[in-house]
Amino acid sequence: MAYEYVEIHEETNLISNFKQQLEKHNAKELASHGRTELTDNEFNKVMLYLEGGTTFEKAKKLRDLLPLELDNGQRVWLEFLNRHKWCQNEFQVSNQITVEGRRQCRYDVTILINGLPLVQIELKKRGVELKQAYNQVQRYHKTSFHGLFNYIQIFVISNGVNTAHSKNPVFKRRYYRDGR
Repeated sequence: MAYEYVEIHEETNLISNFKQQLEKHNAKELASHGRTELTDNEFNKVMLYLEGGTTFEKAKKLRDLLPLELDNGQRVWLEFLNRHKWCQNEFQVSNQITVEGRRQCRYDVTILINGLPLVQIELKKRGVELKQAYNQVQRYHKTSFHGLFNYIQIFVISNGVNTAHSKNPVFKRRYYRDGR
């Protein structure tokens, strides 16, 4: 699907990638202030803004513009997602991202939009009960979702025959057999 593959092994790589993608997505706005990137201090303000809130409040943050005061006192309006021209977002895919929480978890496939992990896919072998993938996603949610992974909006589980998807936070299964 022409998604850029990005190697992200752990959370530090995820945050670094997010910073790069955020700057790329907001290049015109930054350029209007003579900038190509955010300072560490400015990016820390972005990360602080993204902390906290319910899943629904987090989804609202993704839709809104962030008025960010730069270190020099100027204000930029950062956009996390282009909702009107979706094809102008940067789509990436990564696999086997390891996250430390109460337990160490390794996510099978993660789809990132503008560097934010928004879709999580858990894959099982054919013949394995879909319930195993469901339980695994529930365990991940309880033991290791934090930081940018709190922004996941959709979960997908599949065993090659059956597929289920759900919007976060309540994972109610919807099954599709043979790719339907």
